[in-house]
Amino acid sequence: MKPTPSIRDFTAEEDLLGFFGPDSVTWRIHSDPAFSVGGIRALLLQALHPVAMDGVHQFSSAFASDPWARLTRTAEYVATLTFGTRRDALRMVRRVRGLHRGKSGVEETTGRHFSVDDADLLLWVHNCEVDSLLSTARRAGVPLTDAEADRYVAEQVTAAVLVGAEEADVPTTVAELQAYFAGIQAQLAVTPAARSASKFILLPPMPGWVQLLTPARPAWSTLASLGAATLPRWARQLYGLPGFGLTDAAATAGLKAFRQTALAVPSRLRESPIVRAARERVAGTEPLSA
Repeated sequence: MKPTPSIRDFTAEEDLLGFFGPDSVTWRIHSDPAFSVGGIRALLLQALHPVAMDGVHQFSSAFASDPWARLTRTAEYVATLTFGTRRDALRMVRRVRGLHRGKSGVEETTGRHFSVDDADLLLWVHNCEVDSLLSTARRAGVPLTDAEADRYVAEQVTAAVLVGAEEADVPTTVAELQAYFAGIQAQLAVTPAARSASKFILLPPMPGWVQLLTPARPAWSTLASLGAATLPRWARQLYGLPGFGLTDAAATAGLKAFRQTALAVPSRLRESPIVRAARERVAGTEPLSA
């Protein structure tokens, strides 16, 4: 595993632009409303790897005691890595690597002894995220050419290597990403830990007052239903949700309708503070050469 780079390795301009920058496909996809559905799809997909899911089950007590906090921290990590300065992103990467370090166990259904920071497990989590965010964006109507889709996969190699994946193993094109999933499907299963995680994702516990006095429950139900319905067919079959109530065409139509509704909200209200801060920070800064 390569060591985390130092901020001293970068110029002040590179630090300000972050690891991707405003001209990247990554910024386009990660700032789009479809990102929220893609994030849920990624979580459901990630849970299908017995060993990776067991690492979460064994070593992330917050997932059982305060799952909302864990999901919030995951979203904060992705947002900081995408839109933060390189200094802020590296600080977040070091924290995550520190949480992974030294944690190991044995997954019961496979008998595999693993470490949470095994490169193949980090690669699985990364590829689920990239595939989910890209496929969801394209189905939602984000205008992306095939070349731009490949460029997004290639840009995300940076994210994979920063967290500890082996660079030579990380897909750099959509075709390579698809080949990865075709090759790993035989290893996937719905374990008890995966079933518990998916149940939380699809129907999370909420205080009574939140359900009665806010739109949180129907809003989350919409996102979760779209996230499940846009999973690959083989993943839905593993969960026993072949269509999750929607055909592929209906899921795509629902995703497009959700995106258009969200885009009608002014960006100052729709976008997160970290996205707005990033746009202000890089305004007038020259883009890095490719």
